[in-house]
This record gives sequence, structure tokens and C-alpha cells, in this order.
Amino acid sequence: MQAQELKALLESRLPECEFVVKGDDGRHFEVIAIGEVFASLPSPVKKQQLVFSALSEEFANDTLHAMALKTMTPEQWSQVKDLQVG
Repeated sequence: MQAQELKALLESRLPECEFVVKGDDGRHFEVIAIGEVFASLPSPVKKQQLVFSALSEEFANDTLHAMALKTMTPEQWSQVKDLQVG
């Protein structure tokens, strides 16, 4: 699986979120999930569980091996994105 494929898969399963996906080896990815839904979840664990559960089949069949995940509200993402260089 390539980064664009993972992005499309996530967006189809969690349409209320946007995703930034990086990774070039086909099995290890860095994902930023952006959505208002994260404001209502009580803990970082619950936020990550929402995204990981959308990919349970891919982890179970080893299509995905590892994923570093950050979750943010649109407001948080706006602040972080403005700080990025390049």
C-alpha cells in the first residue's frame, strides 16, 4: 500500500476527517488525522482508537505494519501547519 492509497482508504472510512499521510516503504506510515470529532473524545487513547479501528483489517492481514499517528482538531492543525517550514 502506498501513502495515497492509505489516505484514500482512511478518508472513505472516516469521512468526517482529513488526513496527511507520509511513508514510502509501503508498510510504515506517519499519519496526521484532522477532524472536529477529536474535540469530543475524552482522551488521546480514544482518539487514536478511532483511527486505528478503521484499519483493523489492514493491520490484521499485515497490509499495514506500523503507523505513527497524531490526531488534531482543525484549530490545532491550523496552528501547527502555520509553524511548518517548507
